[in-house]
Amino acid sequence: MMNVAVVGTGYVGLVAGTCFAELGHRVVCVDNDQNKLATLRSGKLPIYEPGLEEMVPKNVARGRLAFTDDLAKAVRDSEVVFIAVGTPPGDDGSADLRYVIAVAEAIALSLNGFKVVVMKSTVPIGTCDKVRAIIASKSKEPFAVVSNPEFLREGVAVPDFMRPDRIIVGASDDRAVEVMRRLYRPLTADGAKFLLMDVRSSEMTKYASNSMLATRISFMNEIATLCEKVGADIENVRRGMGADSRIGPHFLKAGLGYGGSCFPKDVAALLKTSEEYTTPLRILGAATAANEAQKVRLVEMVKADLGNDLSGKRITLWGLAFKPQTDDMREAPSVPLAEGLIAAGAEVVAYDPAARETAHHILGDRIRYAEDPYQAIEGADALCLVTEWSEFTAPDWERVWALMRDHWLYDGRNLWEPRELTSQGFKYRGIGRR
Repeated sequence: MMNVAVVGTGYVGLVAGTCFAELGHRVVCVDNDQNKLATLRSGKLPIYEPGLEEMVPKNVARGRLAFTDDLAKAVRDSEVVFIAVGTPPGDDGSADLRYVIAVAEAIALSLNGFKVVVMKSTVPIGTCDKVRAIIASKSKEPFAVVSNPEFLREGVAVPDFMRPDRIIVGASDDRAVEVMRRLYRPLTADGAKFLLMDVRSSEMTKYASNSMLATRISFMNEIATLCEKVGADIENVRRGMGADSRIGPHFLKAGLGYGGSCFPKDVAALLKTSEEYTTPLRILGAATAANEAQKVRLVEMVKADLGNDLSGKRITLWGLAFKPQTDDMREAPSVPLAEGLIAAGAEVVAYDPAARETAHHILGDRIRYAEDPYQAIEGADALCLVTEWSEFTAPDWERVWALMRDHWLYDGRNLWEPRELTSQGFKYRGIGRR
């Protein structure tokens, strides 16, 4: 067992802290948001993530997980201190490091012996060097700064942490390396790869990984558009490509583009870094432009079928979150889709099993929110599938037909079978489907 402090109880910090406690370590999570701390201490969660709702109260009850606003005490009592605060994108796409810097300064003033300071937040290349310089300028105590990027997918973050593909550690201090090996021993004992490298390569690995995945998504979306023009079916193309061992089947599904807290932010930050070093990443820039265009594809399709003026038309959105199993709507395709339909005069009604409250903060009362998927389609002229929640996979199509006024289906995630639906009389449009 090790004593661990995690500064920041956002998505990354809360998942990491809880999972470290689940592995048997004693963890204290630090935050200065009193409302969030009160929520966590009451056994409730400020985020929606499957698995956490059971793990948090269990580990609190067992004395392995605690929440505090006393950063100084947390640092003094810990061997390892994780920085897991937000690095939101600035207007120019660069990562805002004000919270990282503030935490580094606070850690420096609290050191009382050798500590391993671990950067868990996604930060630009060279940030760990900056953190090291900040701490060294304010403290004479021994310490080491380590890069340990996270690779957590929202909706499956707990299994991603507990059964990782790899654990990336960027470090040059032998004592720090040994501490990190001890920390992750429960996972490496089960076969997780522990990949040790220099700090800057570790920082770059995070950005490069997400940027590669984002590029694959944008590439497939552009191929899907071409499929529509030439009469091919993107699902057949995807299966054929994915069977190639050099390519593999992952991240080849066409859809409405990527969103969330990672891909858009990380791609923008890497592009900004490339500008600073006058080394343009042209492919990544094109992938970003393609993704922005993809988010409004359904608006274009609806207008092509129902007319540019959608006044008097009721359009239903099934799904608002950027992906299933989360309430996160950061960079979600549902937002530009809803705004485009509203701008064309449509009445928009939406249903999402988790993201209603989040959506209301963004879209307000400009759309109506239904209590269930069938209430959402009453009197609808068109139904747009935006998020592939499992409950949308096999709806009661007879009921859907009876409730809708007109029967246009826009499958933004290629979840449904076109022949089945067209045989029932629906007018089906998918992304790159024949």
